[in-house]
Amino acid sequence: MMRVTYLSHSGFLVEMDDACFLFDYYKGEIPDIDREKQLFVFVSHGHYDHYKKEIFRLAEREKETYYILPEEIKIPKEPKVKLSEDRLILTVPGGEYEAAGCKIRTLRSTDEGVAYLVSYRGKRIYHAGDLNWWHWEEEEEPFNRMMRRNYQREIDKLDHMEIDAAFVPVDPRLGEQYCWGLDYFMRQTRTKNVFPMHFWGEYEIFDRLDSEACTEAYRERMIRIEREGQIFDLER
Repeated sequence: MMRVTYLSHSGFLVEMDDACFLFDYYKGEIPDIDREKQLFVFVSHGHYDHYKKEIFRLAEREKETYYILPEEIKIPKEPKVKLSEDRLILTVPGGEYEAAGCKIRTLRSTDEGVAYLVSYRGKRIYHAGDLNWWHWEEEEEPFNRMMRRNYQREIDKLDHMEIDAAFVPVDPRLGEQYCWGLDYFMRQTRTKNVFPMHFWGEYEIFDRLDSEACTEAYRERMIRIEREGQIFDLER
């Protein structure tokens, strides 16, 4: 079983029997993490709403803490605990990495940084970061065609893969196109549980998603988020 805690925006904590995975934390309260579990901290890119340097304080935990982040992220001189090379993984798009039994694959974002596909103990987790189908009505058509092409190219690399938990943007600023990225992702993968994210606190977006004709095929696999700190125990 996996336990997922929604922190805020695109931030989530995923807990398994012997490990925890923290994704794109910048806001909200991080739950107490079991001291007996190793921790993997992921940063998709350096935008303020995906990264907060306070995550490095977690390196002071007694149990091993691993940091996985794009190489352009500048690591602060603090905390006092120095990060050893074997616990710091600097990523680039299209890379494959491994740490303490955790296998990590990166996809190229359509904005900045990377998306993560994480495999651990037979479970797969996908966190998109800002990899999304960014179709902006105010942009010229060549830009939007490029966005569509780049997004579909990256998601096609997952090749109908079975994923246990996925975190995918549904940004309301995109207008009617807010769910295009989610829809394409769900049709190209076999995802058991998808958490729409990056919705800027507009929780009513879940009502919109439930009313979209395109989501009917996978609606029962969409997880409705109602508040920061909400906990989900995934059975499937």
